[in-house]
Amino acid sequence: MLDVQDVTGSYSGKPAAAGISFHVKKGELFGILGPNGSGKTTLLKMISGIHPADEGSISVKGKPLNDYSSRERARCMAVLPQHSSLSFSYTVRETVSLGRYPHQSGLLHSWSEKDENIVREVMGQTGIQHLEHRQMVEISGGEQQRVYLAQALAQEPEILLLDEPTNHLDLAFQKDLLDLLKLLTKERDLTVLSIFHDLNLAALYCDRLLLLNKGSISKSGAPSEVLAEKSIRDVYQTSIGKQQHPQLPVPQMVLLPNTRKVRTVLDASFLEISHGCVVYRSPVYLKTMSSGVTGAGAGWNRYFVNRHVDKNYDCSGHRTEMADYLERRGFPAAETVGMMTAVFPEDAVYCEYKEKDFSVIIAVTAGTGNAVDASMSSLHAPLMMPGTINTWVIINGELTDEAFIQCIMTATEAKARALQDEGIKDAITGTAASGTSTDSILIAATQTGPLLEYGGTITPLGKSVGKGVYQCTRKAIEKSQRRQQTC
Repeated sequence: MLDVQDVTGSYSGKPAAAGISFHVKKGELFGILGPNGSGKTTLLKMISGIHPADEGSISVKGKPLNDYSSRERARCMAVLPQHSSLSFSYTVRETVSLGRYPHQSGLLHSWSEKDENIVREVMGQTGIQHLEHRQMVEISGGEQQRVYLAQALAQEPEILLLDEPTNHLDLAFQKDLLDLLKLLTKERDLTVLSIFHDLNLAALYCDRLLLLNKGSISKSGAPSEVLAEKSIRDVYQTSIGKQQHPQLPVPQMVLLPNTRKVRTVLDASFLEISHGCVVYRSPVYLKTMSSGVTGAGAGWNRYFVNRHVDKNYDCSGHRTEMADYLERRGFPAAETVGMMTAVFPEDAVYCEYKEKDFSVIIAVTAGTGNAVDASMSSLHAPLMMPGTINTWVIINGELTDEAFIQCIMTATEAKARALQDEGIKDAITGTAASGTSTDSILIAATQTGPLLEYGGTITPLGKSVGKGVYQCTRKAIEKSQRRQQTC
């Protein structure tokens, strides 16, 4: 649809883009990224024909851009600039209607029923019907941006060029606008080229990205390829991190503020064991990975609650009930990893291991009433029951994502061995149990102090985790069994 080959351009006599080459397919949403002064707007102006290229070629639908008349170009291509001046006081409807000009013919440029229908349609698509009789000077910058988008869509272009289309728009309208553009690329094969300052929006909506730096291409390709930490750091000259979107297979970039990390060393003095629950109140936020009722997955939390419930507890609405329980007791659900156990919290066992550069705190509650051999779990009914073996591992150190996952594996292996050595059997199969049907685990780290890259079984961190979880699990099982014998 659009082919750019070795294009070089200048702005105000200064080089702005050099040797730019790329191809955009029909129906593609193509994003152009780069810091201020990287040549983004100059490139877009050359593609639109507003600013002539010094060298190279630009073709649209296989035809050189210079071979199009201005009216032909307007029928094929629409432009939404970053800033639009308001020289005259038009109404919103009149402004949108200007988009039909390239399609009108004759001296009088008569207004047709098709023109009317298209203007109505694009005003509906952009959510500005209620503004149609308002003067442009009376509406907000964000509303004006939507009006100019409607005007561009009224041209019925095959290619839409946008310079920061979400500028001035609030969060909801940013999403609505980009959702609409993405829909048009799919349903109408509209080809969209857009400049973005927001890297995360570009990653969410663009099929491919072009990253410019000082007038040249730094990188191009799929969002996952272009939005690499090193590339973005080098181009934007700032500290940045990369993570995956929680629901889509696209990267999201996060700024890393230049704040000094203050090392905090936690110990068991923050642990409270009572009749109703086990609580750990951290004075700082800890990076966590857990399978708690609340705070599940990865996050940052300060409070950790392992709460006793009756073995006949109704689990049908357990998440809502747990959140209410925490809030009533002053634990913000958004900052708390909450777990449930049918064993008595006062039978919890904890230990501390202090190594040269790091230390580990481990707390376990363990009962074996619903012990299961994981390899034979298909023979069990899928019944929801309160958690039985809940394991906490709190680490003074900075863990990689790899180390978090390896710590979970190490702790799980140590727990399984503890059950084996305690002779715990699966009641249905009679085979050795590897855990219980609703075990929960928490790995939490201060993310200050030494970098702990690995948490596997034979690493320094893994050795402390494995030893601690094994010993605490065995002692907790024995305490729980003694209580059952005396009841």
